[in-house]
Amino acid sequence: MHDSWEILTHPNPNLRQRSEEFDVAQITTPEFQAFADKFAAKMITADGVGLAAPQIGFKKRIIAVLDRENIYVLINPEIVKSSEAKQESEEGCLSVPGVFGLVDRAKRIKVRAHDRHGRVIEIETSGYPATIYQHEIDHLNGVLFIDKATTITKGVINKD
Repeated sequence: MHDSWEILTHPNPNLRQRSEEFDVAQITTPEFQAFADKFAAKMITADGVGLAAPQIGFKKRIIAVLDRENIYVLINPEIVKSSEAKQESEEGCLSVPGVFGLVDRAKRIKVRAHDRHGRVIEIETSGYPATIYQHEIDHLNGVLFIDKATTITKGVINKD
């Protein structure tokens, strides 16, 4: 299903492309289940709390998120509701190593997606987990946190 497991880093142009919808009919296949296992494991071994498929060069709308104690692999996720209330937090990214910055995001969100078993689920979350989902869904649209950061708190952005 996907061969490369290297995390792409900025300024790789693949990180700036909008990902395509994933065919939900493939979710229950053994190939996708093996991919989902490896994808979640890659996020953990890279010491991440989230990973988007475009970060490994797979241009499909798939993310993995460590939400408190659970790892969710979500297919075709979309934010269907977000609060007007914002929160500012410091973000980093496996694709922008060594750089951190302050980003304003919705404090509460509702995400709708297919889970790794093909079911449509909705996740309502707030605080830090809400930030992770928004950050990862941004990746699916070719947006990096450095595009939204109000202040870079550590590191230097490669402008190439």
